[in-house]
Amino acid sequence: MFMNTRYFNQSIKKQFVISIIATIFVSIICFSLSNLIGYRTVALILMATVSISAIFFSLYPVLAAATLSALIWDYFFIPPHFTLHVGSSEDVLMLLMYFVIALINGILTSRVRALEKLELQKEERHNTIKLYKTLFDSISHELRTPIATIVGASDNLMQKKSNISENDKSNLISAISIAAFRLNRLIDNLLNMQRLESGMLMIKPDWCEINELINIPVNRLKNELSTHNLQIQIQEDFPIIKLDFGLIEQALFNLLHNETLYTPIDSTITITANYKNNKLIVTISDNGKGFTPEELNLLFTKFYRSTVKTTGGTGLGLSIVKGFVEAHEGKVKVENNIPHGAKFTLEIPVEILELQDYMDFTEMTIKENTQYETLTDIYTPKKNNKIKTSDTVM
Repeated sequence: MFMNTRYFNQSIKKQFVISIIATIFVSIICFSLSNLIGYRTVALILMATVSISAIFFSLYPVLAAATLSALIWDYFFIPPHFTLHVGSSEDVLMLLMYFVIALINGILTSRVRALEKLELQKEERHNTIKLYKTLFDSISHELRTPIATIVGASDNLMQKKSNISENDKSNLISAISIAAFRLNRLIDNLLNMQRLESGMLMIKPDWCEINELINIPVNRLKNELSTHNLQIQIQEDFPIIKLDFGLIEQALFNLLHNETLYTPIDSTITITANYKNNKLIVTISDNGKGFTPEELNLLFTKFYRSTVKTTGGTGLGLSIVKGFVEAHEGKVKVENNIPHGAKFTLEIPVEILELQDYMDFTEMTIKENTQYETLTDIYTPKKNNKIKTSDTVM
């Protein structure tokens, strides 16, 4: 286990400033107590200050702190005071030994820190290679199955001499469609993870309606959810909310897809949506087996796949959920449901549109998107009135 090496990420100028200020600050404290502790004790305190600086900073700032502390000790503490002259040969020897020991201590400690940094880099490189290997293995497996299905089914359909019944043709076409959707889901997850890791993800809030936000991912997963009992509970008089529809819809889709993978057939999946304290609160719960304490801590980790059930997947779905929700300055958590099962909770700060009598929505239009349709905020308010919206909670 290595110490934190954040000091390597600081600029040299900043390291110089901090180390010098720390030395001067400790010297001022020692000067006010010099009559009580004596100048030899001050030397030990300054030496400790240089040693601590060597833990956090690189070589040259530490050498500067060591030199400065030696000069301060000589000028302010060794008799006669306020002069660089040293009165006794014993003090001369002590000053030289102090300076040498401070320099050696700074050099050796900095070298140790450099070695620790090198070891950390090796460990991080090893972990990165391991993660990419895990990702490559997962993607290879996930790609192989649907591609094989598409190739096999399309090959059978293209064989003119084969005597395929209409029912078999329908089944083959259905298999191609399912495999294509599986490939599309994999590509979406990879692209979304790349957006999150690149730091280029920008949310684009727009007004949307909660029923639409929930129904779209449910409809996209209608085949997978057909083997489960689905219950949807939405708070009455739910306001129009403002968020990035595409990101949150994808987050809900990933959570629901995860539920279909890790819950038994005929289990119940419940979706609830509420608005409280300027936050959209969505919970997706089930009555399955739930998760172990270790799994609860790892579910949102990239590439992690639960051992509850042997399924496919790349282990990216839940980490994408976490990234999309946190992009809205919200949070997502998972806990075991009572008496059994699991419950995922999304809490997202949102702005709401307070509907008033003076609003005229007769000219509201529908905007089209490649994946869904949402209501726009295009409306014609009556004259001399203003639309009121609540403040966004951060």
